[in-house]
Amino acid sequence: MRVKAVILAGGKGTRLASLTLKRAKPAVPFAGKYRIIDFALSNCVNSNIFDVLVLTQYRPHSLNDHIGKGRPWDLDRSFTGGVQLLQPYKGSFDTDWYTGTADAVAQNLNFIRRGQPEFVLVLSGDHIYQMDYDLLVQYHREKNADLTICTIRVPIEEASRFGILDVNGDYSVKHFLEKPKNPPGNLASMGVYVFNYQALEEAVLADQKNKKSSRDFGKDVIPRMMEEKKRVFAYPYGGYWVDVGTIEAYWEAHMDLLDSPPALNLNDRTWVIHTRSEERPPVRVDKSAHIINSLITDGAIISEGAIVENSVLSPGVYVGPNAVVRNSVVLTDAYIERDAHIERSIIDKIVVVGKGATVGSTAFSGSEGITCVGKNTIVPANFTIGGGCILGTDVHPEDFQVFPNMIVPDGTLIKYNPRD
Repeated sequence: MRVKAVILAGGKGTRLASLTLKRAKPAVPFAGKYRIIDFALSNCVNSNIFDVLVLTQYRPHSLNDHIGKGRPWDLDRSFTGGVQLLQPYKGSFDTDWYTGTADAVAQNLNFIRRGQPEFVLVLSGDHIYQMDYDLLVQYHREKNADLTICTIRVPIEEASRFGILDVNGDYSVKHFLEKPKNPPGNLASMGVYVFNYQALEEAVLADQKNKKSSRDFGKDVIPRMMEEKKRVFAYPYGGYWVDVGTIEAYWEAHMDLLDSPPALNLNDRTWVIHTRSEERPPVRVDKSAHIINSLITDGAIISEGAIVENSVLSPGVYVGPNAVVRNSVVLTDAYIERDAHIERSIIDKIVVVGKGATVGSTAFSGSEGITCVGKNTIVPANFTIGGGCILGTDVHPEDFQVFPNMIVPDGTLIKYNPRD
């Protein structure tokens, strides 16, 4: 059984605010030591799929750097596939820049075709979940399907964000609606597909000829296959899955890791999530520091009198004396100075939070929004950054001079344009 995986990893992820100003969404750090794309890559190798294409587009540099030749995932192979990272190039179609998910696949058919795969897994590089794709492909074969769509039940109030399916008793798909305003149900597409290779090639090439198409699997390719009476089946998935597509979803997924037991078990040695790890010293916890219900990664320093509660700290994070970090996600090499207070916030890499500064909503602020501080930003000493604020990347003390009372109100945007 020859299976090739295609991971779509080109998304801008604009709803992740400043976290994706300098990196693609699949390259965003997650759970301390990982990147989001590690979950799709690890699912592949844990499912004995070692022929993987990663299609990148937007700001691919950190992603390319992270994956490299694929050694951490045992994908540094040549004769048995391995991993290939493919950027857009000037091809035979109208555009050299991917206009949609189906267009990305169509432009790389020559690479997908190599090795004559029987089945092609089309995956998103920006979802958090653990899935045995081998079981999925076996299900696809047993159903003699042209296309199998992985599905999950979602809250009905969120269903309009997804492709919604209606199925028969044998899970053959009766109807498929992409992001309907009034969803008739809550069985949602996860954006994980298995195609027979021939069916995939026919579908995306036909889509290229349709001048009205937006070149998207959900909006165009799948509805067309339904119209043509192709054998389309749903695969019911009952595990943990989340599209960390917004600041709130990203923060909540980290909080899920701190549940007891956690919704996603990263300690399962039968299903290891592989990553490229940095060489860092052990965690240092000084006397009288308190760590409560948190994940702390190598190289972190928790100083005397500091409190870290219900939070996730990435490699090299420094928490200064008597500083407090609660209900927050702090990324690599952030520096939290003495007496600073972080609450319900996401602090990106190499951020400095000055002495005595407060970042994020507290029990007294009245705001429930998540504050996000972008990469390389410096929050001045003794400033208060309210709840739901978004600070862009490389924000420096002079950018705070417009706040003479040293208070940045809830919901303020600083050097961040939501349309970027």
